[in-house]
Amino acid sequence: MGRSVEKKRQREKELVSQMIAIYCHKKHRIRNGLCAECRKLDEYAKTRSDKCPFMETKTFCSNCSVHCYKPEMRIRIREVMRFSGPRMIFHHPISAVRHVIESKREKKKLEGQNGDS
Repeated sequence: MGRSVEKKRQREKELVSQMIAIYCHKKHRIRNGLCAECRKLDEYAKTRSDKCPFMETKTFCSNCSVHCYKPEMRIRIREVMRFSGPRMIFHHPISAVRHVIESKREKKKLEGQNGDS
């Protein structure tokens, strides 16, 4: 249990970092690494993931009933996700496909729970 949760946590942090890197490269014209603003967002997102008590049961933060990001950071990460999400297939195809599969699986699971009530 603990090992799979940690693996999941690590994969989520890598995915967010990849998306922030795409955003920073395209929007802020940073070639290597991240600008100070994006580095701060990346560190914040990783910290939130490290402290998430729901990692065992959730797939992604967007599917979580508790939003632990500060409002300003939620706005920023949402902007990054909207921009980078469609571009992930070109930059990180395996991560993008895995994300789509896991999202579909989570949606089915939630629909099944709501239908049973």
